[in-house]
Amino acid sequence: MARGGTEMYSRVKLPVDPALYETEQIFAVSNDGTRVPVFVVRRKGAPRDGKAPALLYGYGGFNVAITPAFKGSIYPWLEQGGVYAEAVLRGGSEYGEDWHRAGMLRNKQHVFDDFIAAAEELVRRGYTKPSRLAIRGGSNGGLLVGAAETQRPDLFAVALCHVPLIDMLRYHLYGSGKTWIPEYGTADDPEQFKYLAAYSPQQRISDGVKYPATLVLSADADDRVDPMHARKFAAALQHSSAGGPVLLRIEKHSGHGGADLVRATIEKTADEYAFALSQLSPSNSLRTASR
Repeated sequence: MARGGTEMYSRVKLPVDPALYETEQIFAVSNDGTRVPVFVVRRKGAPRDGKAPALLYGYGGFNVAITPAFKGSIYPWLEQGGVYAEAVLRGGSEYGEDWHRAGMLRNKQHVFDDFIAAAEELVRRGYTKPSRLAIRGGSNGGLLVGAAETQRPDLFAVALCHVPLIDMLRYHLYGSGKTWIPEYGTADDPEQFKYLAAYSPQQRISDGVKYPATLVLSADADDRVDPMHARKFAAALQHSSAGGPVLLRIEKHSGHGGADLVRATIEKTADEYAFALSQLSPSNSLRTASR
């Protein structure tokens, strides 16, 4: 600090070449005109012809900021010719407390609108198309994925839904749910019931709709988000959806944060990528997901 410079402290050697890929920032426009940042990672020089499989991640809640980080787990997706994107949604803290409050309580629908706008912008700019687009999120982000696929099932081909909150009319009755009432509200309040019922994914599922192929991931010892959300969501989609397959994956001896074994984490990620790539329209040549 005294010299005001920097020097290399430590470097991890990786079996990938990061120089092949680039990150760019774009902006989507949400329903109410709010500009939503989206960071896109893809191979340098790749054409924007709509043929690439894309994976869009989001969270949008609890004042959590999406900040720059290295994610080694996305390289298998990139090596398959995929595009990886993260949307900076209202509900987080990226633009201060006003940005957080714009995505909580009766404003929660803004988060879903932001995410849908980000997906539409990826399609508009030619990064991908709906038949090649997968979405991913966990916990509050699992609620995001559930809401997005039940509100716009036409926009996504695959949903990867981790340890999700799904039944927003009953979430406060189980596990840690009552501690989140300041963020979401409660169905015990007649006014809050109205907006919770309007977006609660469990209550929005309708018979005969072509919902995206969905992999719901849960954990048998999750004491934060009760596994009943994942089970009910998977069962309801299996019963009602006229779209892609719906699978429920339960991690054994695991809590809300996932398995504590690297091997189990690798197996879970491999299952996600294999499921997603197997369900995306094969309009672009892909190497096998088992590589």
